[in-house]
Amino acid sequence: MPLLQSIVHRLDPTLDGERLTLTAAPQSEQAAPSDDSVMATLVGTLNDTYNTKPKGWGRFAEEGEQAGPLAMWLRNYLAGDKSFAELSVELAERLVKQLQEQLSVSGYLVFSHQRQGDTETLLMALVHQREGIGINDDHHAIPAAQLNTSQLTLAARINLTQWQSEAPNAQYVSFLKDRGGKKLAEGLVALLGMEEGVDAPAETRTLLKAFSDYVEKEDYDDEVSREKTDTLVDYANEQLRRGEPMTLEELSGLVDEQQPKAFYDHIRNADYGLSPEIPPDKRTLSQFRRFTGRAGGVSISFDSHLLGSSIEYDATQDRLIIKQVPKQLREQLTKKD
Repeated sequence: MPLLQSIVHRLDPTLDGERLTLTAAPQSEQAAPSDDSVMATLVGTLNDTYNTKPKGWGRFAEEGEQAGPLAMWLRNYLAGDKSFAELSVELAERLVKQLQEQLSVSGYLVFSHQRQGDTETLLMALVHQREGIGINDDHHAIPAAQLNTSQLTLAARINLTQWQSEAPNAQYVSFLKDRGGKKLAEGLVALLGMEEGVDAPAETRTLLKAFSDYVEKEDYDDEVSREKTDTLVDYANEQLRRGEPMTLEELSGLVDEQQPKAFYDHIRNADYGLSPEIPPDKRTLSQFRRFTGRAGGVSISFDSHLLGSSIEYDATQDRLIIKQVPKQLREQLTKKD
């Protein structure tokens, strides 16, 4: 992942603990060189951590109270009318104003402009410092400050390539949206001047429901169902690792290579209300798998999230209780009588 630009500023509370202050990087008119291997490693680590965290998604608001100056600043930067250092200082100053009461955001504010394949992104991440232990040249243990890159609480990323493509309804802005950091998330939304769009957990749950319905409709056997489930989860996790959304058409082609449009058509015809691109939600995916079994002429297959709701397992009597019998099966049973 080539690092095109990067710079680090510092946020600190004042001595009286009343407000935040910004200390810009020395000689901030010059950002770090793009061939800085240590900085490239840091940015790569931050991206990896960011990809695994719960996020909100959206796009720049074009008008109204939500709209801010960031889109204009970015256009000036990409046009060469503003340096990366200037852009980062403007963003940092705006962040300080938005989060004056959030003194926990003190730390190092890392900005980076990077390219991966044909995609360019802008990352902003606040990294906290922790005390550690190192070994000096005399082989003695000494205090050594370390950056805690695995504990991000405030970060955002803009897909510059997707933004510039002006694709309708594209969700090219993402930000950390942890349950315990509502105020920070609200501050980031204001900083970015964005309007939230896709609800990643809800969209991921709906996609998994659509997939379950599709597998049931096609009446695949256990082995095929398991293979297709693994295909979906592997694709979602790969997109999660890359920090990119799932594309329904691409997923459909992977789920059924012989009929690459079949799953996509199922989603559209059943009107699940899914967006063409869905940011995968790690927590929702980790809970999704299929239970399958076959014995004595009985074949059972269901999604794990149904266990405890419409399906219960009584371990003491080794009984599986189905509370909501599928319509197709119910019709067969009633006709038998």
